[in-house]
Amino acid sequence: MSRTTPPRSIDVTTFFPQLAPLARPATRLHPRPGAPTPRDSSVGGPLLWPADEPWAHCDESHGGPGPVAMVPVAQLYVRDVPLLRTPGRADLLQVLWCPFDHEPDNRPLTALFWRTAAEVTEVMAAPPEPFDVEYEGYVPEPCLLAPEEVTDYPHHMELSAELQQQLADWSRWEGAGVDSTYAPAPEEFYGDELSVVPGWKVGGWSRWGLTDPVPRVCTACGTEMEPLLTIASSEWSSNNRGWIPYEDQDRSHASADNYAPWNPTRLDLARGYDLQLHICPVSPEHPHLGLIQ
Repeated sequence: MSRTTPPRSIDVTTFFPQLAPLARPATRLHPRPGAPTPRDSSVGGPLLWPADEPWAHCDESHGGPGPVAMVPVAQLYVRDVPLLRTPGRADLLQVLWCPFDHEPDNRPLTALFWRTAAEVTEVMAAPPEPFDVEYEGYVPEPCLLAPEEVTDYPHHMELSAELQQQLADWSRWEGAGVDSTYAPAPEEFYGDELSVVPGWKVGGWSRWGLTDPVPRVCTACGTEMEPLLTIASSEWSSNNRGWIPYEDQDRSHASADNYAPWNPTRLDLARGYDLQLHICPVSPEHPHLGLIQ
């Protein structure tokens, strides 16, 4: 399985050279329903979890008989996603969450585990499951991944005031063949088609919109945090269909046997938003940060 993102309709750095040094690598994960094993990178699949290690639980009972067993969200091997910066000899990231809303922003509580795969000699065969979940959309459909390297540019709200003004000047876009429907707000063309890559991804830039950009500072050392993983409610939407991989374009609309091809994981976060996990570049083992955007 592979997925290929179409090239952008224009090279944005040709018209706005100031963006060139702001480009960041990102890895689109392209989760698609499948039957992953613990030895696969996956979304919602079985984890390479040591048989002799207690399973992760949420400290809150959420009205049940005891702590809630966490749900596997993602498992990423460095061999598949080299962009991952792991601590020490670790070559595997596992992301789990409690499938209940947590304050202050009413989202699942996430936990990260960094492992060295070769050290896991016996895998837990039947991990515990939560007694209940807050929403069906908090349990991902098991998916295999088709990682693809792409280039990400910042959301326009993270740019300088001068560059934001330039992006909003239609005269700078007219010669680029941009659809004239964007003339009243050309920065929307930048946002829809050229900047932050949508969907599940590692690295890159953060997406904003629910709020303006907010400081993301490590609580352990004060360093500015970096995007680690975007957990997405959709791979594309009606205003950014240019990001649909070639391999999905013939099946990108709802049908009787696939009612939401843009959401293969079946996750639904805050009515269609994304959960963006950030980590400290000094140490991935410092507390991480989650933002709904």
